[in-house]
Amino acid sequence: MIKRTTILLDDDSRGAARVLASKLAVSPSEVVRRALAHYRSHLLGSPAAARRRRRAVLERLFILFDGNDAEAEIRRLKREDLHW
Repeated sequence: MIKRTTILLDDDSRGAARVLASKLAVSPSEVVRRALAHYRSHLLGSPAAARRRRRAVLERLFILFDGNDAEAEIRRLKREDLHW
């Protein structure tokens, strides 16, 4: 759930938020949310729920790719690229 909060930004910070918002095709508010989440993770580490989700995804990838020959796949893709 998103709740309205007012923050005061100096001109440089506001400009940075707008530039990043434009570059990422999101709102300045979303830029601030992402920056806060990134900074929190940087200082405190990822929340336990996020670590569990990442681990579950990684384990699923191991299952999906079990038995695949990566070198053969790379060779196949390179052959396909020759036709473009």
